[in-house]
Amino acid sequence: MSAAESVPAIQRNSWAVERSAGRIRFEPPDGVRNDFQRDRDRIIHAKAFRRLMHKTQVFISPDGDHFRTRLTHTLEMMQISRTIARSLGLNEDLAEAISLGHDLGHTPFGHTGEEALSHALAPHGRTFRHNEHSLRVVDHLEQGGNGLNLTVEVRDGIRNHTGKVQPSTREGEIVRIADRIAYVNHDVDDALRAGIIRREDLPEGPISTLGEQMSVRIDNLVRDMIHNSRDKGEIALSAPVYEALMELRSWLFRNVYNNPGSRENEKAAGVVTRLFAYFLEHPEERAASDPDPISETVDFVAGMTDRYALGAYRRLFLPRGEIFA
Repeated sequence: MSAAESVPAIQRNSWAVERSAGRIRFEPPDGVRNDFQRDRDRIIHAKAFRRLMHKTQVFISPDGDHFRTRLTHTLEMMQISRTIARSLGLNEDLAEAISLGHDLGHTPFGHTGEEALSHALAPHGRTFRHNEHSLRVVDHLEQGGNGLNLTVEVRDGIRNHTGKVQPSTREGEIVRIADRIAYVNHDVDDALRAGIIRREDLPEGPISTLGEQMSVRIDNLVRDMIHNSRDKGEIALSAPVYEALMELRSWLFRNVYNNPGSRENEKAAGVVTRLFAYFLEHPEERAASDPDPISETVDFVAGMTDRYALGAYRRLFLPRGEIFA
């Protein structure tokens, strides 16, 4: 039986998760912190967490100091998750730990890098999803290959914060929706700040439902989720508010994330694609993490910060300016 198969199943409580079902490797109680607080602390002290400060949320190497990074997105989303969990009488520590770990596996250059790495893997019959790689980070890549040995509930929430499979805990369900609440609204704010879109460009339907200002939209979404979840006994936004959020999200993907006119997105995708091809052919230059060369190359490239990736690209592919006689 593998270590993963030996993990106990999550027993869904009537409402909140009061205690963990366990870890892959047994550990005695801490005596001061509960299991989810220990997970939170391990994630905060992880190298992958520190690298989030230099990974793109939306804008690559922005000139301004106030654009979000993957780290600030994580912190903003965590605050929303804790607020909702507290209001619903759920486990704040579990919601916090899942939130802090949910994006540890993201590539450099945000969604552009994720798509580029997935396309590079397609000829090998594979794909890349940052939620799955986030789980690989905490299970294997951190601590020199030993992983963080997180609880089964936190691991489940990280793995299923996006994708087709729903989280097994209500705290995980909160994180899944809070992630969208956070990035949809702060990415609109950053796109406005960058001048990529104008306020009058925003779709009228979602804005009339959610609000004109970012703070108003977030407040309305959080309050709607709290009240609707209490009334229904399940974690969910009300139908009209959810539809408005998803319509605004779809508009962002068309006009900001996947903007066909964005030369920066095109160039960033090229950096990831070329780095993957290079390091796949040069195993001696990548960090050791897996016997499989493709998995090891994915680990190395996905773990890069934006500036590390750009530095590696310059070193490998651009002339250094020497003068030859």
